[in-house]
Amino acid sequence: MTENPSRKARSSLTGRKKVILVTYRDEFMKNEAIGLVEAAGYSIASLLDQKKLNHSQYGVGSGKAEEIKSIAEELRTQMIIVDDRLSSSQAHNLAKFTHQEVIDRERLILDIFNSRATTTEAKLQVKLAELKYEIPRAREAVRISLKGEQAGFMGMGEYAVDIKFRALKKQMTLVAKKLEQAKSRRELFRVSRDRTNLPLVSLAGYTSSGKTTLFNRLTSETKEESAKLFTTLTTTTRSFEPINGKKVLLSDTVGFISRLPTYMIEAFKSTLEELTYADLILLMLDASEPIENMEIKYSSCRNTLDQLHINPIKILVVMNKLDISSREGKEKRISLIGELPSIGVSAKTGEGIRKLKVKIADTVYPESVRPSGFAEELVKSYPHPLVEPVDTRPLD
Repeated sequence: MTENPSRKARSSLTGRKKVILVTYRDEFMKNEAIGLVEAAGYSIASLLDQKKLNHSQYGVGSGKAEEIKSIAEELRTQMIIVDDRLSSSQAHNLAKFTHQEVIDRERLILDIFNSRATTTEAKLQVKLAELKYEIPRAREAVRISLKGEQAGFMGMGEYAVDIKFRALKKQMTLVAKKLEQAKSRRELFRVSRDRTNLPLVSLAGYTSSGKTTLFNRLTSETKEESAKLFTTLTTTTRSFEPINGKKVLLSDTVGFISRLPTYMIEAFKSTLEELTYADLILLMLDASEPIENMEIKYSSCRNTLDQLHINPIKILVVMNKLDISSREGKEKRISLIGELPSIGVSAKTGEGIRKLKVKIADTVYPESVRPSGFAEELVKSYPHPLVEPVDTRPLD
């Protein structure tokens, strides 16, 4: 086992390694784990579930480890992915027992991030997160090597691990310094942007909720759209006119996911900070999903926004994918978000988009900029049970 395999081997999304996925019995967790594995380009040869993944020796229970070993030999798989955080010793023990490469959920997410990063800043952010992931494991590798075992399947030994630990610390300092420089440049861009006096609207939400599709719909851009997780890792900002003659800036940001470690949020803080400067945040939810899934994803998004100290008064919930959502359960969907305002759209077909534009304009500009009778026309043209009525009172 090489617990930390070479980046070249990990980041290749064309290799289609056959893997064994070990996840929880909960259906939401199971489906999300499958989505992550597929986003990384792996082929799931066997899917196993277990009630707990925090057993001391292997992460999985000893009986499950026996089962994994048997399946790995039978199917000739190349990797085991465990859908939770593993310590270095747990990954080492499981790899040694099964003779398979072992990675955990956090390493899997980092591999996806690494494959999606295209800009210098995004690559630095991913690198910082990787280093924060590796450093505690390097410490544990030293402990393993002191016991006379190699630190990892075909590992490096005590001396090499100690050198690696010090190198990781030095790298982290350098990357953090480069990110500070990138942050300074971003601040200059922000100051320049503020001089335009254009309001900023930011898209936020769970990964694969349709943020980039809505971004493209509103700005006429052609950013890559995909059902795969974490298609967007960098912030893109463009202008558009919600109503004639009044422009706003719209930013697309990285998607959220459940059980995302704090150090990953911290690594992407310079990108996510864009949300703190927004005049309005469009929090995207997939309205086509079961209410239980929406509840989990909404809670995860709100937790991340809370960590960024986002004022809830700036949030407008956008329930997307009306074209494939059930019209039943409107009350449950609305009650899910409590007191926050909401609106329903289909970023794919355009349903509800004009009403969303009106809502944006009403929020970031005075009502007096809205043409008389415009909202009344929209209410008649785009009725839908998930859409909140637009204010049709006469303008002063």
